Amino acid sequence: MKNIILTGFMGTGKTVVGKILSKLLRIELIDVDTEIERSEKMTISEIFRRFGESRFREIETEMIKKLSLKNNVIISTGGGAVLKKENMDILKKSGIIVCLLATPETILKRTSYTTNRPLLQVEDPLRRIKELLDYRKPFYEKADVMIDTEGKNPSQIAQEIIEKIKEDNGKSQG
Repeated sequence: MKNIILTGFMGTGKTVVGKILSKLLRIELIDVDTEIERSEKMTISEIFRRFGESRFREIETEMIKKLSLKNNVIISTGGGAVLKKENMDILKKSGIIVCLLATPETILKRTSYTTNRPLLQVEDPLRRIKELLDYRKPFYEKADVMIDTEGKNPSQIAQEIIEKIKEDNGKSQG
């Protein structure tokens, strides 16, 4: 089976859905941000604060290259990984890219419980979410599969991903 690459804006459910997918499909889930924190021995927020977003994006690309060499895994990317064409090219070769979508209001609700979102540490987080979503929309649309997460629980989303992947595999083999 091809790798399953989960992408989408923060708060769209990549981590929660990834864990469910991992159990259902009995394959390993690898979170790019978690692997970066492990290899750099600091949090993503700390990397942003100390070295800036551009350095973080370089580290992220190196980690994506490394993880994309694996087979039969679920790779959950950070929400901004799609911004770099190089990342998308690497990920597309590695597997099927699934983008999870949610409204700005839902994203704000899902992310409001945590302070470890460096891009949302602003006066008006909802406005920031809308700006980032507008900017990233054409990048997210390059995914192989788009899944709207509104009004669905993580198990329903995971099931929908499995169905879409089966459809995609059927098309590529037929």
